[in-house]
Order: sequence, then C-alpha cells, then structure tokens
Amino acid sequence: MGQQEKVATSLAGAVGDGISASLAAVDAELARRYPGDPGTRQPVHTVYVPGDTFTAGTLRTWGDEALKALDEHAPDAAALAGVLGIPDELAGPVHDRVRAKLEREPVEDLRIDFEDGYGPRSDAEEDEAAARAARLVSEAYAQGTAAPYTGIRMKCMEAAVRDRGIRTTDVFLTGLMRAGGLPEGLVLTLPKVTYPEQVAAFVQLLEAFEQAHGLPAGRLGFEIQIETSQSILAADGTAAVARMIDAAGGRATGLHYGTFDYSACVGVSAAYQASDHPAADHAKAVMQVAAAGTGVRVCDGSTNVLPVGPTPQVHEAWRLHYGLTRRALARAYYQGWDMHPGHLPTRYAAVYTFYREGLEQAVTRLAAYVSKTGGDVMDEPATAKALSGYLLRGIDCGALDAEEVTKPTGLTRADLDAFASPRRGTLTVTAP
Repeated sequence: MGQQEKVATSLAGAVGDGISASLAAVDAELARRYPGDPGTRQPVHTVYVPGDTFTAGTLRTWGDEALKALDEHAPDAAALAGVLGIPDELAGPVHDRVRAKLEREPVEDLRIDFEDGYGPRSDAEEDEAAARAARLVSEAYAQGTAAPYTGIRMKCMEAAVRDRGIRTTDVFLTGLMRAGGLPEGLVLTLPKVTYPEQVAAFVQLLEAFEQAHGLPAGRLGFEIQIETSQSILAADGTAAVARMIDAAGGRATGLHYGTFDYSACVGVSAAYQASDHPAADHAKAVMQVAAAGTGVRVCDGSTNVLPVGPTPQVHEAWRLHYGLTRRALARAYYQGWDMHPGHLPTRYAAVYTFYREGLEQAVTRLAAYVSKTGGDVMDEPATAKALSGYLLRGIDCGALDAEEVTKPTGLTRADLDAFASPRRGTLTVTAP
C-alpha cells in the first residue's frame, strides 16, 4: 500500500446544490421524455388480416399454411439452408426451431384491420365486424389461444373517415370491456398520421374511454403508423415524428413504417417500392433517432412479393423476404410486417439465424464484461446493455434457450433484464 493521498476541495457544497437546483427541470424533462426501453417483449413481426376475414381459427390457419409451404418447398434443413444461404452448422437448429415455432406460436402480433385491408363498408357492416372481433379476441385470450399481442388498426383521423375510425375503436374496446376487460396484449394502431394534432386527438379519444370505464389513466397505448412524408418532415422543416411522440403523452408504443403508402407519397414508382429503397431508409432513420430513448419501438414495413406458385418462384420470394428481414435486423429494426402465411418460414428463419449466429460472441463478451476478464474487445456499459437486449430478444422469440445464455454467463433472466433496461429490475449477478 502506498501513501494515502490527501483529498482537498475548493468549492462549498452549496455550489453543487445550486447546480442541481438549476438542472432540476432538465432532470425531470429527461426522465419524462426518455424513460428508456419499457422492458417488455417486442414481437418480431406484425401480421394483419382484414376485419371481415378474421376468425377464431385465423392463427392456426396461418401456422398450418406456413408449415405446408415449408414441407412443400423446403422439406428439410439442408433444403431450407440451400435456398436461404444459412450456414451448415446452423441449418439443423434453425429448421427445427422454425417448425416448432409454426406449430406452437405462428403469429406473435396480430392486427385485425379496419383500414386499407378492410376498405369502405356500410356502418352496420363495420359495426358488426368490430363487435365480432372484440368477442373473438376476448375468447382467444380466455382460452389461451391468442397471439401474445393482438389489436386493431382503425381508420385514421383524417376528416373523411374520422368518425368511422372513432366509432370502430369505441365498438371494439367496449366489446372487450363487456367480455371481461382489456387483455394485457392489446395493441391499437393509428394509421396515416400527418400532424401531431391527430395524435393528440386520438389521445383525447382514449382518455374519454378510460374515464367512461373507470380505467387507470394511460391504460390504453397505441402505435403510430408512418405512411406520409409529412410525418417525417413537417412544413416548417422539423421532424414531425418527434413531435408526434410528444403529442402522444407517453401512450405511444411504436412507430410502424408503411412501405407502400410512404413510397407512393414521395413518388417512388410501383416497381421500386420496397423497404430497402433509399427513401425508406431515410424515413426509418429519422424514426429511429426520434424514438431513441423514449421507449417507443420502431417497426419496419413489409414486402408485397408473395411466396406463392411453383417452387422456383416461392424460393425467389423467400430469398427476397429473408434478405430484407436480415437487413432490417442489422439496422436494429427488430420487428416487421408480414402479409402472407408463406412469409412466416422466412421471417423466423431470418430471425433465428440472426440470433443463433451471434450467440457465442454475445455470451462471451457479456461474461467477460461481468467478470472484468477483458478479451480483445473493451466493452462499455452501453454495449453490455445492447448485448443483454440482443440475448433477451433471442430468448423471447424462441431463437435461443435461456440455458444457452445462463450457463456461459452466469446471468439469470432477471440479471439480463437489469442490464438491458433500468426499468426491468435490479442487477444481482450469479457467479459464472
């Protein structure tokens, strides 16, 4: 032990107290605007079906059709790996997990559509469909057959369809309440938002519903679908999407990119409307920066190239979808939209390959960070947060088993939660 250093200061404690007092408002603002990730599971995709075609058997039908496509066009691990370019060492585990997922939980997030996928109908017809959707959703949750997340996409807040969107939302939510209450996995999607005032108006609607039913304030959250250029760049040159998050008053849960409406809005011709177009990349980059730290998650769009027809045509569509999904994951868009049951095999193949190929490096780096043993990468606390989030997402979707993470790191699920988000819990590391 060396000589103990003498510690001296020059400033009175009142200086620090004064600085803290001057920043109190900023501290409160940071806590309000940037609470961090909510610490809940994020689905890897959203599937939407028209309100008139949704039935009690929709999820199982999607799973069965996806399994049929897999068996017909890639009946074993080698075939699937050959089509998609999955490394040989991952082919078996990925194929087996994809099949198991399609049998157990084919859809993670279901949206019953009363907007573009439903179209204009008579009021009586839409009322009936919305009430029926509420009954079927309530029954599915009661029976344990619902997707982890389920909800509706209503019509937007534009003048021509505003009243219909408000009424459908009311009919659906009232039906849920009458059937036993709002399920935990309830999700609402507000489409075609162009002005923050439309978000504020939807908040007003949800507040009124909560008050009418004695629900806690803020119980109802919603996603904002970004489908217009005005939602990215406002007339005054500001990023409107950031103002939309603020207008939601803490209720916004996600920003969903609408590939085709947005592409058409900025003049992209039909043949080039895709989620990897530069216009799409720009919009999603703005969404990502606006949402960072707010707890609002960003969701990629979809492809309209369907894997149907003869096997060569299906394989071509699969390669496209797999590549777009892998591209999105690398850019931290961990959720996307799927439009057809045939997209499910490649959605899960892409997601599972992404998490399994990075498993060894992630657990090695996280274990080294926890034990401070070093290695060839000097990781920061922020990287430990990212590594934990990566592993948690892999576990949640079925790509990884909890034991595959716990055994090499010594970290429990609670430990990973605490690393990934301060809102999840307190870190108590188990020795590896």
